[in-house]
Formats: sequence, structure tokens, C-alpha cells
Amino acid sequence: MRASKLFVQTLRDFPNDAEAMSHKLLVRAGYIKKLTNGGYSYLPLMQRVLTKVSTIIREEMNAAGAQELLMPFVQPAELWKKSGRWQVYGKELMRMKDRHENEMCLAPTHEEVITSVVDGIFTSYKQLPVNLYHIQLKFRDEIRPRFGLLRSREFIMKDAYSFHTSEESLNAEYKNMAQAYTKIFKRCGLETKMVQSDSGAIGGSVSHEFMVLADTCAGENDVFYCEKCGYSANSNHAVSKLNEENTDGGFTKLETVDTPNIRTIDELSNFFNIKENCILKAVLYVASFADEDKPDMPVLVMIRGDKEVEETKLMNAVNALEIRIAVDDEIKEYLDTEKGFISFLGTADKGVRVLFDNSTKGMKNFVIGANKPNKHVTGYNFSDITDLDIKGEPEFADISLVKKGEKCIDCGSELNVTRGIEVGNIFQLGTKYSKPMNALYTDENGKTHPYIMGCYGIGVTRTAAAAVEKYHDENGIIWPLEIAPYHAVVIPVNTNDEAQMNLAEDIYKKLLNAGVEAVLDDRADRAGVKFKDADLIGYPFRITVGKTITEGLVEFKARKDAELLKITPDEAINIVKERVNAIK
Repeated sequence: MRASKLFVQTLRDFPNDAEAMSHKLLVRAGYIKKLTNGGYSYLPLMQRVLTKVSTIIREEMNAAGAQELLMPFVQPAELWKKSGRWQVYGKELMRMKDRHENEMCLAPTHEEVITSVVDGIFTSYKQLPVNLYHIQLKFRDEIRPRFGLLRSREFIMKDAYSFHTSEESLNAEYKNMAQAYTKIFKRCGLETKMVQSDSGAIGGSVSHEFMVLADTCAGENDVFYCEKCGYSANSNHAVSKLNEENTDGGFTKLETVDTPNIRTIDELSNFFNIKENCILKAVLYVASFADEDKPDMPVLVMIRGDKEVEETKLMNAVNALEIRIAVDDEIKEYLDTEKGFISFLGTADKGVRVLFDNSTKGMKNFVIGANKPNKHVTGYNFSDITDLDIKGEPEFADISLVKKGEKCIDCGSELNVTRGIEVGNIFQLGTKYSKPMNALYTDENGKTHPYIMGCYGIGVTRTAAAAVEKYHDENGIIWPLEIAPYHAVVIPVNTNDEAQMNLAEDIYKKLLNAGVEAVLDDRADRAGVKFKDADLIGYPFRITVGKTITEGLVEFKARKDAELLKITPDEAINIVKERVNAIK
């Protein structure tokens, strides 16, 4: 490709609405152009990257025994209602009606469709297991799309779905896909960590995410991991051993104390001269449910003062579709008090569900809100709970956010934390979709059973963006060679110099003949402009043809290296050929 013909326009400045470096660089380097909030056109450079990512995915999925198909982007509501997700999926599902008033949606995922595809075709146990995948456009109506391609509304994704007759078969395929994913991301130049995760709207009993560890603003989740035993989990799934520490407040009697305007945990800790872990913190949430006939419910979370609520865990614990922190008026309505002094005291008949975090179990003689303005109770113990406070036994669950330094649940070593970008996920779905959709196979005894299913996704556009987020410097993108739009750029310093242009043309043609994807920068711009564009776009190799040709030399530079070499044209060509052949 000649640069004079290449459809690309680099920009001097970053876009104003970009936060993540991948977003900034992909726009500025001419890879994507914004059409609407969360929607982008993939320009020729980006399309080449996405094609390479997709090719790697196809090769490894095919090698792992999966078969490719292609399913519709527009889906009928009927399927989603059969699975029960029409309401559960929430506002991210773009709903609409066609001209016949049939309810439809834009595909955010394809569990329902693939189940309907297999149903009636794979009817015998002899035909199973099978793994089917496609690479398709998706749409999720994100409330706040951000970070460019890392959290857009419209994106490209690979989904695979497997169908089995036993849990053992599903487990084997789950491991097979995990191995294939590791190979895929490694070939894309990305090191990933497989971490335990929440299944979210997809569902299922077991799930893992493949995270690119990138400590940037675009890192979506904290990833907690143990260097000793290898435990790793997303923040919404991570658990830890409670540190052995004293959570006894030391108060010798139960009493109500005036605490005028003492509302925060820090203020209470200073006021009573106790540690934060000796305070029972209360946070009131309002939970909404998939069943529209079920009213919103107030949920009062009781958690140790030094801990924070992990809201995905809380949402799963109460089986809610959405949760949000209650506003002041709702605190007054449900608890008849004000923020900073709330607790479960006297709430048994107020319709408030009370949920205690597991971290509270060992607390003694602690401080708790009195559920009255400007008052707290000291010296409280769980044995002090009455039927006026809670009906029945206290309900406990793991709803706290793990912190760095807490102990690994498996081996007891300290947990580390970093930020991660999710590029893939795998789920054991079981019969979540096949059972309600009555998708059945017949076993060897003639009995029918719902398929046991697995689900495996890779974000194609996210993988490309994650590579940029991981690999860049102050000058631009540093693409992994495997997914770079072109392998090399040849830059003649002076296009009016016949000798320079002839040699540049010769090098360019030899690279093409050797199977190297190359760009000849034949533009009449200054050399400095070409160098800046080469670094910004991220060509892995740059061969510069300038005045050194009188010595029989060209300048050679690998994008990821600082060193500039003066070598012969043939040496430069051979280096590029060897590096490119090594990834084929």
C-alpha cells in the first residue's frame, strides 16, 4: 500500500471526549471515527487489525473442534420471553417493533438464538457434544458508553456455544476452550490472566474472565490474585479469609450515646477512640426486580466499618435486577431517620430486608446507629437483637469488597491487586436456556433431557483496543506484530531524490514479494511528519531511505525499541522477513 493512497488521516490533537489512551490513540491515528455516542466506524487500518484478530480466533477455534456459523443480528422477543430474559436483561436490551407490530431486539448476545438453532437438529445423544461459534456485530444500550472501543454500544464479538449430555462433557469442553483462549490471546500479543468472575446477565454456575492486566483508567475491574498459589478473581467475585484481628469495641455496657452530627465512620472512630472495624456500618439500598409486578424493596446492608459493599455481590444475594443507594427521602420513608445514624434497630415491621456481611460475624461490643438522629448505640452484640429488630435469625452473605493485603482464601498468603481489561469470558450455563426453551435431546434409553450448555465469548474490538491500552508510548501505538495493520513502513526522506525513491521502491517490492505487509510512504511531506505518523500509527518496523544510501546503508528501527540501526537494505529486509515468518 502506498501512503498517498491509504485512507487515513492522523490528527494533531487527541479528541476532547476521550479518557482511555486506546480511545485517544485510535482516533488520533486514524483507526476509528465516531458516528454517535458509543458507535464508531472502523476505518481501513482498524479493519485490518480486526480481520487479523478474527483470523487468529477462527484458526484456534477450528483447531479446538468448533464449527463456525452466522446467526441473525435482529432477534424476536418470543425467544427471549421463552428463556425468561426479556425483562431480566434490563435497559441494555434495545427493544423495538417491526411493521407488523412484532416485538424484536438488537442482539446483545445469542444464547436464545443458538438454542433454537440446535433444537430439533441435534436430537440424539449420538450427535453430541457439539461446539458452534460465530463472529457477529452486537449492540448493548449502555447507559454511559466510554473508553472508545472498550465500552461501546455497538461492537464485534465472537460467541461460541457448546451442547452436552453430561457435566463431565461440559467440564472437558470448558477446559478445552480455556486452553484455546490462552492460545488466541497469546497469538494476539497479549498476556492474560484467567480469573473467577460473576456470571451477570448471561447466567450459569461457573464463569471465568480473561483479563489483560493494565493499570490504567480503562481497567474496568480490580483483579485480586495470589502469587503463591495462583488464585485470581474479579472484584465482584473475589473472596478472602478474614484477617485475625480484634473487632471487640471494648465497651462494657449497652447504652445509647448522643453523637451530634457525628455521621461518618471516620468521625465515629475519632469520637469513640476505637478502630473502624469495631463499628457496624449501615447502608440502605433500593432493589428492583425482573418481575414488574414485584415492587422495589429496601435492603439494609450491615457491614464492618472498615469494609466496603461490593454491589454486584449484593445484587446477586438479593436476586435483584438493579440496585441503587437510597436517597435521603427514602431513608426517612423506610427507616424514619436520617443518613449517618441508620441501623436495623426496630425495623422488623418496616418491610426492610436486613443483610449482614460475613465480616460482621466476629464483632463484639461494637458501635451501631440508633436509628434516631444524632444518636448511636455502644456495646452492642448480636445477642442483643430482638424480634422488634429482625424477624428470625440474622441473614449473612459475602457482600464485601476484598482489599489488597487480605488473605488468600486458598492458601492464606496476601492478595495483590491490579486493574484488568476483560477481553474474553467463559461460562458453564447448564440448562439455564435449554430447560425453559424446551430444547431437548434423547438419551440411549429413549428419554428426553435438556441440553447441558457452555458459552464462550471474545470481544474482537475489545481485544484490539486492549492491545493499544497495554502497548503504547508518548509517541503512539506499539502494535504486537501479529495484529498490526501493516508490518513495516518504508520512508524515503526526499521523494524528489530519484536515487532514494528507486531504492525505497525496490525495498518495498521485495518486502511484498516476501509476504510482508508493507507501506511505502511516498507522500511529499517532510521526513519529520512521516516519522511522527509512523510512530503514531504503530508500524512495527520502519526502514528509512535517506542520505546514508551513498554508504550503501538505510536506517532501521523496530517500533518497540529505542535503538536506530544503520544497516544494508538486504539486512533490513531479512530482519523483517524473519520476524514476520516467525508469527506465521
